Amino acid sequence: MNIYKQRIFNQRISKTDFKTPAEVLSWLGAIQGQDFAGAKWSIGLRLPGTTESEIENAMNNMNIVRTWLMRGTLHIASANDIRWILELLAPKIIKGGAGRFRQLELDEATFKKSRKIIIKILQNKNHLTRNEIFSVLNKSGIYTTGQRGIHIIWKFALDGLICFGPLKGRQQTFVLLDEFLPETKKINRDDALAELSKRYFFSRGPATIQDFVWWSGLKLSDAKIGFDSVSSKLNKETIHGQTYWFKTLDSKFINKKSGIFLLPGFDEYLLGYKDRYGTLEEMHAQKICPGKNGIFNPTIVKNGQIVGIWKRTFKKKEVVITPEPFLPFSEKENRLFGKAAIFYGRYLEISMKMNW
Repeated sequence: MNIYKQRIFNQRISKTDFKTPAEVLSWLGAIQGQDFAGAKWSIGLRLPGTTESEIENAMNNMNIVRTWLMRGTLHIASANDIRWILELLAPKIIKGGAGRFRQLELDEATFKKSRKIIIKILQNKNHLTRNEIFSVLNKSGIYTTGQRGIHIIWKFALDGLICFGPLKGRQQTFVLLDEFLPETKKINRDDALAELSKRYFFSRGPATIQDFVWWSGLKLSDAKIGFDSVSSKLNKETIHGQTYWFKTLDSKFINKKSGIFLLPGFDEYLLGYKDRYGTLEEMHAQKICPGKNGIFNPTIVKNGQIVGIWKRTFKKKEVVITPEPFLPFSEKENRLFGKAAIFYGRYLEISMKMNW
């Protein structure tokens, strides 16, 4: 089984029939959203012909939403999926944050007062930046220094009270979730576990149950409940003692060479798995995340394998792309990289220049 060729297709990097950002995110369940620019490119990468401004429009129209989801980290998901994912995952995350709340002296009384203030200043579809919210909280005697402010926002986002809203210039804002997101049908916990499992293994397979546990942040017992409900729709194969599960894939996609792609640093293709076997050789891991500092460099992917990193530099009205392959590229690989860089420049709607 060719793990990485199947993954790059299932993640809809090598081929896609989706037309909108919401369709991409619905298929994937959610994508990493820590790096805002990179997250937008993760969507654009899977929607050939789409521009960054079109993806921002989808966010401004609240068709797709950025908030804290899996593992309590920032993600972007379809507006239709936010509520049920939060209801499934947030209670465990909030419980895990209780110790940090105590360290920051954020008790129930503080949260209650902060909640009333935030509802008041955001109601009637108002949208404010983080600093604007912090300013109001500080004037009300709720101090936001020392990470208190961001933990207040984090808690209310996980509660489903607020989420990121339309851009104000280039700045992200927050809104009341229920005022902006469409009403969605409630689903019970077992059905939610099944749905999240299906989204994960269909879009990211071949993957292990341990990969799913890591990505979702679920307890192993809950992950198995969800997995058991969809396992009959999956195939499996054991490699080096690990069992990988995946949706059946047409052999023409497995055998087809997928070319070269420029991925952002936090793309699901790398971060969607606990074990990166078959995608990234261990000898190169340090180049992707230097010093294991939590910051991931953008990657070059060839036929499903990570073969280097790339950098972008903005100069006036152009973006300069610099490849740093692990091994020297051939002339053909240079051409394929250049083609991928042109694709990225068109996404940004600015001129692209190569720095070989």
